[in-house]
Amino acid sequence: QVQLVESGGGLVQAGGSLRLSCVASGNIFRINAMGWYRQAPGKQRELVAGITRSDITNYADSVKGRFTISRDNAENTVYLQMNSLKPEDTAVYYCNANLGYMKLDYWGKGTLVTVSS
Repeated sequence: QVQLVESGGGLVQAGGSLRLSCVASGNIFRINAMGWYRQAPGKQRELVAGITRSDITNYADSVKGRFTISRDNAENTVYLQMNSLKPEDTAVYYCNANLGYMKLDYWGKGTLVTVSS
């Protein structure tokens, strides 16, 4: 069993910052990549940022320059530092981990980020 637990969401004013954390636990043999996705009401889930086993990162165009993804390998934790938040960043943010040689995807339950104008 693998569990991903997100934390750090909340309510923030536009222009503010939040830091999301996601801890992976359980039967973790190999982490290929971890990432953050988000889903706003009435919209599809979208990739926000990802980081590979080789620390290669990628970002959605809408968050480039404002969000930074990082990870702590020893703690099986991935972070998302979100700066200069905008109301359109409001969404449920989900942690994703791609694990093992079978490259299976696991998901957290999500954490709500609300940015007020």
